[in-house]
Amino acid sequence: MKPFYASQLRTKLEARKALVVPGCHDALSAQIIEGAGFEAVQVSGFGLAGSLLGKPDVGLVEIKDILDRTWQIARAVEIPVMADIDTGGGNALNAADITEQLMAMGIAGVNIEDQVFPKRCGHMEGKQVISAEEMAGKIRAMADARKRCDGDIVINARTDAFSVLGIEEAIRRSKLYLEAGADMVFIDGIRTRADIERALEAIGGLLSVNLMDGVTGVKTELVPIPTLAQMGVARVSIPVASVLVMHRALSRFFRALKESPTGLLSGETEWLTAFGEYTEFVGLPEYRELERQFLPREMVEDKYGIN
Repeated sequence: MKPFYASQLRTKLEARKALVVPGCHDALSAQIIEGAGFEAVQVSGFGLAGSLLGKPDVGLVEIKDILDRTWQIARAVEIPVMADIDTGGGNALNAADITEQLMAMGIAGVNIEDQVFPKRCGHMEGKQVISAEEMAGKIRAMADARKRCDGDIVINARTDAFSVLGIEEAIRRSKLYLEAGADMVFIDGIRTRADIERALEAIGGLLSVNLMDGVTGVKTELVPIPTLAQMGVARVSIPVASVLVMHRALSRFFRALKESPTGLLSGETEWLTAFGEYTEFVGLPEYRELERQFLPREMVEDKYGIN
């Protein structure tokens, strides 16, 4: 059940060395992130909305679907996974119950935000926030669930107050959420390096920052990750890249296929991972070996035509 992953994640975050935690939208993208060498991965709510529903991230994904996909992702990788539970599924009691479920899955961390439901992606317009006191109650309930279950899950409290109420209110909320039991805070939509420095100085606790390189329309200045590490940022989230990369790659491939005079892209191997490389990546040889170990010999021989 990977219970030690939460402690492992906590240790990395407490080093305040800008741990890069890319977002994934499914088990395969999580495995690719792990294979690239990243030390942790987070479930992207933006990515889930797109991959599951083909919809924008405006609170349309049911909490059961979020938990199911999170469990699939956790099973697929051997690095800490952070869940994204949006606004916590309801009130403080709902948030506490979800926290218990995540700990039972072996999830290392959880992101929860103070938006009014239905929420929306942090870099979209039209956001609203609940009262700081209501959000603090959700965090206290989650921290209480963690204590009752003798768990160590990392609670990351996101505030969306910056864009609607300003940096001072975002800082006030961040400090309140840390006092309520959050381990780390995240000011979504924070604008500049100077704003990040101001937040780090005022808050004192662990701070997470979102970066979205190559994406137009985002609100946060792109500060080099080594610089963020020197500043003492705990986590750098790369939240939506996986689903955006997938969207561009699939769009380009199928448009090219449709426009091809022959209806084929014969010989244009740069579009695709080789079939054998892919099946090896997802573990087909290991499953073949399990069949050899546990299925009757004659069944395997008949299945694969082996004498």
